[in-house]
This record gives sequence, C-alpha cells and structure tokens, in this order.
Amino acid sequence: MDIINYFRLVNVAWAANGGAAAVSDLDVVPLILNAGPVVKGVMFILLVFSVACWGIIFAKVFQLSRAKKQTAEFLDLFWGARNLSTAYHETRHLQASPVAAIFRLGYIELGKLMQTQVSTDSGDRDVLGTIAVRGAGVENVNRSLRRAMNTETTRLSRAITFLATTGNTAPFIGLFGTVWGIMTSFRGIGLKGSASLAVVAPGISEALVATAVGLAAAIPAVVAYNYFLSKVRVLETEMASFISDFLNIIERDMMRRAQMGEK
Repeated sequence: MDIINYFRLVNVAWAANGGAAAVSDLDVVPLILNAGPVVKGVMFILLVFSVACWGIIFAKVFQLSRAKKQTAEFLDLFWGARNLSTAYHETRHLQASPVAAIFRLGYIELGKLMQTQVSTDSGDRDVLGTIAVRGAGVENVNRSLRRAMNTETTRLSRAITFLATTGNTAPFIGLFGTVWGIMTSFRGIGLKGSASLAVVAPGISEALVATAVGLAAAIPAVVAYNYFLSKVRVLETEMASFISDFLNIIERDMMRRAQMGEK
C-alpha cells in the first residue's frame, strides 16, 4: 500500500468517526484567489519582496564566491611575486577581488609618491625635509588604501540591507493582511447573523495565508542576510590585514632607501 492510499483511508476513517467530513487537501491557490482586494494587494507586495530577495541572493552568492576565490588567487600571486611591479601586472585580471582592487590603487598612489621623492631628492631639500615628505607620502598611501577599503566594502554590501528590510517588515505586512481579512470575516458574521464554523473558517483561512506568505518571504531573507554579512566581514578582515602588510612593505622600503641615501 503506498502512502497516498494510506492517507486516503485515514481521511475516510476520520470522516466515518464523526470528524470533519468535508476535509480536503489544503490548496493555497483558491484561498489566494478568493481573498479580498486588500489581502491580494498585501500578497502581491510580499511576492515582489520575495522575488527581489531571491534575485539578490543568487547575485550575491555569485559575487561573493568570485571575490573569495580571486582574493585567494591574488594573495598567492602577490606573495610569490618578486616585486610590486610584477605583482601588479600579474594580478590585473582579478577584477572581482576587493583586495586586488585595493592593491592596484595603492600601487598607483605609491608610484606618485616615488615621483615626488625623486623630485625631492634631486633638489636642495635637507634630510629632515626629505623624511617629512616620505612620512607624508606614506600617510597619503594609507588614506588611499582606507578609502579603497570603504569603497569595496560598500560595493560588496550593496543590496544586502534590502534583505534585512524584508526580514523585518514582511511578517508585519503579512500580519496586516491577516488582521484585515479577519476584520472582513467578522463583518460577514455580523451581516449574516451566524457565527458557525462554516461561515467563519473560509475568511480566516484566507487571512492567515497572508501571514504565511509574509513568513515565507522573511525567513530566507534573514538567513541570507546573516550569511552574506559574515562573508563580507571575512573579506573586510582580509582587506584590513593586507593594508597593514602593504604599508609595512612600503615603510621598510622607505627605511632601506633612507639608509642607502645616508651612505
């Protein structure tokens, strides 16, 4: 005996023993089609929210997966390169990596700093003035890297807040549809003068579907928001660590150049 026939026999036995003889399989579509205009409007809004959330979820899964993969590839190439110039040319194709984007901007800013140092060293500036220029240059690179980090974090976090908004508001939107549907049901009771289950049940069932739709839109949105937020924080940590390492490389190079200049 298969499972379908088993449940059919259970329904028949239940009806024969005085249960709900009119019990049938729950079909949500007729409940939605028979709902009032306000409840239908609420469900349409929730449907739009749900479709938008799933679109964001699929897009963010692809974006963050590429960012993580290319970041790992970038770090391998960067620490395996002989110098910064080689690392720059070998990693230019990694456009999805936020760490690679930070490095490219820092490398360009570092090139400007080197040009400034060349013009400073060729002039009549004293040693203290040269050190001051180098310190200011490193600080400029640091500000550029931090600004690039904020830009990349904003890019990775774009549209994630919509998931949080959906998770916070969708249940209340569905609850509004439920309350409105129940109000309509009680109004029907007053007009018909009957409070039997046959009169009350259809309207309340239609109203409760709005709450179910709201929860169906909110639960995936909340789960996806927390998941993506953790992924962005991991990448943000990678960016902060790389900025510290990159600045250390620059400062060591500045010290080495200063020692060579003194000799």
